[in-house]
Amino acid sequence: MANSVNSIADFAASINAQGKTTTTKSANDINKDQFLTMLTAQLQNQDPTNPIQNAELTSQLAQLNMVDGINQLNASLSNINTMFAQNQALQGATLVGRTVLAPGNVMALSNGTALGGVDLPQSVDSLQVSVQDSAGNVLQTMDLGPQKSGTLTFSWDGKDSAGNALPNGDYTFSVKAAASGKSVDATALGFASVGSVSLANQQLSLNTSTLGAISLSQVKQIY
Repeated sequence: MANSVNSIADFAASINAQGKTTTTKSANDINKDQFLTMLTAQLQNQDPTNPIQNAELTSQLAQLNMVDGINQLNASLSNINTMFAQNQALQGATLVGRTVLAPGNVMALSNGTALGGVDLPQSVDSLQVSVQDSAGNVLQTMDLGPQKSGTLTFSWDGKDSAGNALPNGDYTFSVKAAASGKSVDATALGFASVGSVSLANQQLSLNTSTLGAISLSQVKQIY
């Protein structure tokens, strides 16, 4: 019988090609069994004057083991992703009814109190918050002075610049920060209550009262 290393190499190469696509675990097991059956038959019937070389045989076995290892790794990663998504869903469920602080510029005024927040990438010399109505008119500007880097919160008493109490409802706000005479890119943060959670494509979203749908990674603080 002629040396059949090439047929083993071709078979291993075909398995390797399948490993680069979407091969199921059961199909992979069948291919592996076929390979071992073929190898056993070839070893039993090889030409004694031209036997299979150890280096070539080892190389083909290494390819098979590598493909099998990759498939097992892919299966493990898939299981980890599923577990991570389930864990995210459980975490999200515990947030229903809680209040979160996340990127947004809406403040809900209730009985003379509204809360907001700012995320500063660095310490600033000055920080101003301007409150606007639904038409974009500035109602009040608050000077919060120098602030350190990080997340900070503030409150608004619900009064305009003339001292008039404003009605309950949602208002927007903008932030302006500066350090050493240069503008600093500050992020406005809003408070909102979580009404429900949703999971799509392994991504968890929190459906909030005033900030809309936000991801769990956007949450700065939980209350």
